[in-house]
Amino acid sequence: MTATSFAKLLAPFTPARVVPSTYWRASTHWSVTPKNLTILFSGLFLMGIGGSLSVKSNIGNSPWTVLAQGVARQTHTSIGFAFFIVSCSVLLIWFPLKVRPGFGTIANMIFFAAALQVGVIFIPSSHNFYLSLLMILFGIALSGFGTALYITCGLGAGPRDGWMIGLVNRTRFRLWKIRFSIELFAIAIGFALGGRIGVGTVLIMLFVGQTIAISLTILNNYSMLQEQPK
Repeated sequence: MTATSFAKLLAPFTPARVVPSTYWRASTHWSVTPKNLTILFSGLFLMGIGGSLSVKSNIGNSPWTVLAQGVARQTHTSIGFAFFIVSCSVLLIWFPLKVRPGFGTIANMIFFAAALQVGVIFIPSSHNFYLSLLMILFGIALSGFGTALYITCGLGAGPRDGWMIGLVNRTRFRLWKIRFSIELFAIAIGFALGGRIGVGTVLIMLFVGQTIAISLTILNNYSMLQEQPK
């Protein structure tokens, strides 16, 4: 196989630089339809379960879960409620980036936190390193695809994803680089507050941005395929 052929083979999985415009994308941040609402909540649910897998793996939480766990320990609240507090705080960063909230922003703050808490309650903890590693990798895949899925609805991003999109639009840096920087920030603050980090935390920080970007490319290709004349 030549280098050109190999490049063409990998093209459908090239990390996206920006959020694509899909056929299910809403016309405004508040234009809710049964289709985009179903896709939105499906994405948020996948994100919540992906985050809870990292918690129950016991080898390191996701960066934002590290922060939420740190806040939960300092405020003596549940991790789901702490995530809600963190989300509200991150919204303040939106103002200088001129990112507009929408229905998806509110849904992210409430439904994602609820899905995370449900996963933490019902998913059993792992005490086997290899099983834990598998849980982390599966969690990254779920979180990355779920993030891409709900963002492409165009109903407004959640607090941390809106921060990511705002920086991507302002700086034109690659999406995964922006995401990596944000995750690193969350880890530093969370660890200082008593959040738990580990091997899983590092893996998530390194690969979740790439997973989101690749998932956006896959969804864009699927959308374009569906829009082609039959």
